[in-house]
Amino acid sequence: MRIFKREKELELWIEGKEGRFALFRTYPICAYSGELGPKQRQGDNQAPEGFYRVSAGQLNPQSRFHLAFNLGYPNAYDRARARTGDFLMVHGSCVSIGCYAMGDGGIEEIYTLAAAALNNGQNGFEVHAFPFRPDHAALDHERHSAWFAFWGELAPAYEAFEQTRKPPRISVDGLHYAIVARP
Repeated sequence: MRIFKREKELELWIEGKEGRFALFRTYPICAYSGELGPKQRQGDNQAPEGFYRVSAGQLNPQSRFHLAFNLGYPNAYDRARARTGDFLMVHGSCVSIGCYAMGDGGIEEIYTLAAAALNNGQNGFEVHAFPFRPDHAALDHERHSAWFAFWGELAPAYEAFEQTRKPPRISVDGLHYAIVARP
């Protein structure tokens, strides 16, 4: 999955032949809270940006927001930077205090597909949350933002996927994201 805040879109990709992914559907994000930029602390009402992994234990079919899955915030990158917060979700409904709200219809399809993949042997799935599509032009437009360096760390994973349609392996090296191996 890929999330783009500015565009208010969640893309769901499905693995096909030779490990290449094909776009299944693009869903409108009904609501997210905060501005462009990463979540930094509990209570800042900011939706996270970065690279997250979701496993079966993070699914919540009993969510008060219809259905939900936990993004896994804070990840290793966030923890290395002492960022705090928990229970950052992709869920139904159309309200957000740090989550990505997809509306009930959208989350039903997203959740059903995610649960089916996890119940049929897939051990997890990646969620790449971007402020916008970080191509060269968009990054150049944001060059004066306080988050420019951070967004520059997200861009190589976006570019790798755009080129290969295979998600790159991403790790945390000190205080920075790093692509371990390009697919």
